[in-house]
Amino acid sequence: MRFLHTADWHLGRTFHGASLLDAQAAAVAHTVAVARDERVDAILLAGDVFDRALPPREAVQLWDEALTQMAECCPVIVISGNHDSPTRLGYGATLLERADVHLHTRPSDCGTPVMVGDVAVYPIPYLEPDVVRAELGCEQRSHEAVLTAAMARIRTDLDGRPAGTRAVVMAHAFVAGAEVSTSERDLTVGGSASAPPAVFAGADYLALGQLHGPQRVGSIGRYAGSPVPFSFSEAGQTKSVTVVDLSAAEVTTVQHPVPVTRPLALLRGELETLLTDLTLAEH
Repeated sequence: MRFLHTADWHLGRTFHGASLLDAQAAAVAHTVAVARDERVDAILLAGDVFDRALPPREAVQLWDEALTQMAECCPVIVISGNHDSPTRLGYGATLLERADVHLHTRPSDCGTPVMVGDVAVYPIPYLEPDVVRAELGCEQRSHEAVLTAAMARIRTDLDGRPAGTRAVVMAHAFVAGAEVSTSERDLTVGGSASAPPAVFAGADYLALGQLHGPQRVGSIGRYAGSPVPFSFSEAGQTKSVTVVDLSAAEVTTVQHPVPVTRPLALLRGELETLLTDLTLAEH
């Protein structure tokens, strides 16, 4: 089974006042092209579709176009992130399921997978501890506690499935040991921010969103990273989407770099020198 893993689109975000919509549109086109060329079985978008709960009109229009293009390729599974409004992003979810587009924004659905062939994909939307811990039966006020409760529901469902059923977990969370960027929103409000990788034990692959630098975390986890940079701390990163091959024996991943529409550079020195240095003319 082959998946395309992407996350943290943040449609509608600006960079120091400059619109990123052109770069985001190019990243969407690249994502769709990779999905088609690699003939993936599903696209997994691990949260933060939008940059804020009330996105601008142009961002919503781009999302509409992106969702249509992705759905023409294969099933699409989307979870809400901490920047999204779960209610707004999940609007029409029941109707969209008929088109094999699965918008998972409700904590109560954590234990209900989307079956892609013989693989169970379990979407966990962003879980704000103070908002969801009663619903999930958690006494402790932490991200680890609510994610542990969500994973307990997933393991219960998985135990009832045929032996050997493979599981992919999608989550929008901060997993301990990962490297942060300055463009990410702090999750410490609402309890301890991070959860250890061991929380997700039992999954074959963990498709993560929240951190903007593409990276592995733990033995099964990977952050896809944002498709475009949102801060100068990301200047040296190669942005990409991840193609995941899940066989009976192993999990392999390949990063497909996203074309650079708005390159970043860090220049240091006296301002007058920087402005007159001909070798820096391209900047």
